[in-house]
Amino acid sequence: MNMNKGETIDFEQVWEVVEKGIKHVMNILEGKTAPKISTEDHMELYTTIYNMCTQKRPHNYAQQLHDKYRESLADYNTSMVLPSLREKHDEFLLREVVKRWANHKLMVRWLSRFFHYLDRSLPPFNEVSLTCFRELVYQELNAKVKDAVISLIDRERGGEGEQIDRELLKKVLDIFVEIGMGQMEYYENDFQADLLRDTAAYYSRKATIWIEEYSSPEFMLKVEECLQQEKDRASQYLHPSSVPKLLERARHELLSLNANQQVLENDQQL
Repeated sequence: MNMNKGETIDFEQVWEVVEKGIKHVMNILEGKTAPKISTEDHMELYTTIYNMCTQKRPHNYAQQLHDKYRESLADYNTSMVLPSLREKHDEFLLREVVKRWANHKLMVRWLSRFFHYLDRSLPPFNEVSLTCFRELVYQELNAKVKDAVISLIDRERGGEGEQIDRELLKKVLDIFVEIGMGQMEYYENDFQADLLRDTAAYYSRKATIWIEEYSSPEFMLKVEECLQQEKDRASQYLHPSSVPKLLERARHELLSLNANQQVLENDQQL
């Protein structure tokens, strides 16, 4: 859009240009158009946004532009991202959420080039984009995603040679970390807490079975083997801070029942 020097920009008129650029990026992510933005289009978008943000009040449109961008992102998340996730379950859900999170980061990287000037006076562009995804997508689906992850972990624990996609789990759990913007509260509260509870219940059941099947020395060998396998698995996809907590929870459940059984046997011999 060509503007004469000193001419006041009408917001609604130039917003059409900006909105077209945003939708073009979103269409690329949805596979609806070729993944290319020309240099001319890039420069037009950047210049338009710059001009909108640098006019003197009351024609400085930085805040309006900021609000409109957030509305566009919210609309994309609710109309495209959420429906694609709601219809999927189990491992298919995990693969889709990894894809959608990767697309989100790619979109932010592209659009931040156009909206770079906004970061000078308003909340950082990356923070606004992530908050929108967290409030609209993550908050609705994190419990369903968590359950799918824990289900896969339990399947792998069950043995019988079943292989799961550990790289996929690592990518999913990285989302729980990244969504906190440097804080671990979402990973710890929305995933780790339930994983530790599930781990305790799982190994409590196992200990009850094994203590009937094995002698005490055999039981201890089984425990050590089990804990080593748990460590090997967990180190592949959990955040490093989770591994010692997980092993401690498993060890406690496995050994406390054995200790109680030995006390009972000693009492019976007296």
